Amino acid sequence: MEIIPAVDIKGGKCVRLYQGDYRRETVFSEDPVAVALEWQSQGAKRLHLVDLDGAADGGPRNRAIVETIVKRIGIPVQLGGGIRDEASVVKLLAIGVGRVILGTVAVENSEMVQRLCQKYGEAIVVGIDARDGRVAIHGWQKGTEIAALELGRKMATLGVRRIIYTDIKRDGTLTEPGFKAIAEMVKGVNLPIIAAGGISALSHLRKLGELGVEGAIVGRALYTGDINLKEALALEL
Repeated sequence: MEIIPAVDIKGGKCVRLYQGDYRRETVFSEDPVAVALEWQSQGAKRLHLVDLDGAADGGPRNRAIVETIVKRIGIPVQLGGGIRDEASVVKLLAIGVGRVILGTVAVENSEMVQRLCQKYGEAIVVGIDARDGRVAIHGWQKGTEIAALELGRKMATLGVRRIIYTDIKRDGTLTEPGFKAIAEMVKGVNLPIIAAGGISALSHLRKLGELGVEGAIVGRALYTGDINLKEALALEL
C-alpha cells in the first residue's frame, strides 16, 4: 500500500481544513514548496497536492506553486482542485503533473471524464468525496443525493482506472477513517481505491492495508506529528 503525503494549498500557503470547512483552516507553512521537498526527503514516493482555492472557485488558482513543486521534486505528483475542463488537464499534464484528479466533473460531465480516460489513461483519477455516503462537489460545498458507491461503479464503466475516496466528515479531524465505507468501496467497485480522511495513527494504516486499498493519503496527522512519515513508510503493508 502506498502512503501519500498531502500538501493542500490555499492563498499560497500549506494549510489543513477541518471537515473541508474553508473557515476552519490551520496554516502549517508559508512555503508549500519547502513542505513538498521535506516529504520527499523523508522517503515519500508520491505527493498529493490540492489547490483548495481552485476547488472553491472552479479554476486553477495556485498554478505557479504547483509548477514549482513539480519542477523541483523528483517524485510523481497527483493534483486535484478545480480541474473542470480538458484544457486545464492538458496544461497540467504538460507541466509534469503525473495524475490529474477530477471530482466535480465526474458528477456534472461524465462524458468528458470518459473522453479524458480514453486519451490519457492512468493519468486521470476520479476523486469521490462523500459526506454520510453522499457525494459532495464544488470544493465539498455542494451536497448531492448521489451515493458514493453508485458513482464509483459508474466511473468504472467509463474507463476510469483509479479512485480516491475521501470521507469529508473525518478529513482533518485526527479521528479515524470510515473503515466501513472504505471497505464497501473496495469490495463494490472493481478499481484500485486510494483512501483519505481521518487517518491519524499507524494502526489506521495497517487496517487500511488489510482492507485492500491501493494507497492512503495522510494530511493533518503528518503535520501534527501524530504520524511519523518515515515510520509509516517502514510498515510492510
